[in-house]
Amino acid sequence: MPENTVAKAHRDSSLTSKSKWVTPVIIVLVVGLFIISMVLGAKKTSGGEEGFGGTDDAAAEAAEKAGAKKWIEPIFEPNSSEVESGLFALQAALGAGIVGYALGRMSGRTKGREEAERASDLNSVDDVPQAAVTSSEDTSTSKS
Repeated sequence: MPENTVAKAHRDSSLTSKSKWVTPVIIVLVVGLFIISMVLGAKKTSGGEEGFGGTDDAAAEAAEKAGAKKWIEPIFEPNSSEVESGLFALQAALGAGIVGYALGRMSGRTKGREEAERASDLNSVDDVPQAAVTSSEDTSTSKS
């Protein structure tokens, strides 16, 4: 493999390496979007309800108005909303941990494969001078 190709493989081509302003701008945009959604969502709706009503509740109310009946009942219903929120947070943390582990493992596998390819390219027989190859063959035949 030519040296210029190896040098290109070592370059960091991430978005933030060339433009240091990209990360702070993205952070400011995300924070701004969060603030705008909180301001707009905090306004009371026309019925005096909260602006951040759950979609499950809205869907259940719409289904009841349409005359639908419940098919099943919940298996477990927490005693308080705090327990329900805690279980939801636990579920979200567990899911995030699993996704993070899988992404980290895939990333590590890719990096390991690239390092192995780089090492095999650098240590290949093609890179060894011809004199070294013939001299090692001569010494192995003379020993036998």
